[in-house]
Amino acid sequence: MSAPSPAQRAITTAFSRTIWKPVRRALREYALLQPGDRIAVCISGGKDSLLLACALNLLHQVSDVPFSLVGLSMDPGYTPESRAQIERNLQALGIETHWYRTRLFETVNRETDNPCFLCARLRRGSLYETALSLGCNKIALGHHFDDVVETTLLSMLYGGQVQTMLPKLRAKNYPGMQVIRPLYLVRERDILAWREACGLTCLACSCEFAGRARRAGDPASSKRYEIKQLIARLERDNDQVAKNIFNSVKNVNVDDVLGWHQGAQRHSFLDGYDDA
Repeated sequence: MSAPSPAQRAITTAFSRTIWKPVRRALREYALLQPGDRIAVCISGGKDSLLLACALNLLHQVSDVPFSLVGLSMDPGYTPESRAQIERNLQALGIETHWYRTRLFETVNRETDNPCFLCARLRRGSLYETALSLGCNKIALGHHFDDVVETTLLSMLYGGQVQTMLPKLRAKNYPGMQVIRPLYLVRERDILAWREACGLTCLACSCEFAGRARRAGDPASSKRYEIKQLIARLERDNDQVAKNIFNSVKNVNVDDVLGWHQGAQRHSFLDGYDDA
């Protein structure tokens, strides 16, 4: 990673309260960094991953915890124009990255049932394998606070379970590899404000399905977008709604739920009920 650019320095000045402090807090509260970590910063070209790369580059300059970074960018089959747009942003932000090419779009475009799920699974596996080949033990992803809140509601309303997106987790099929999410406490609106202040034109999803939706004038054709709009409406009346949803999954009282499970072991509120 290179020396901080003006856009990176804005994170610690104009956006210190809304971005820099939440990033530092997440790293501290969730123990995302350990000495000797080598972190692959996954850069897709969107606003979130660009901010992530900038923030971790800055942290690398000032952190008391010794760690190393490598930018990691997959080309899943971008058009030359899309690839060029990402590279212009990287150059403007002073970010260096290791590019590698896959045929992800070609594979996913043949899927009809659930292409987004398949894309996410294949993308993650490819990132794990490439990060391991570069000697990394962690990959950093650009998921933010609003992603966490939306995932929580999606799981409840469409999955019938209380489940959220964790700030870090171990890769099941890649021993020694972990995922970390340093933007976990950063609001999306503040990322958008940073993007506008930097004058960046970021890349939207470039797959065939997203492009088809945009051409049809229907970029909102997803359950996540519906949930995002629902939360925005609720926040107009109560600005604590998103925070309350977030806090609900760290304040679960098992005495007041019908059931719960840890792995394959399931429990009911009836367990021991008559023993009280």
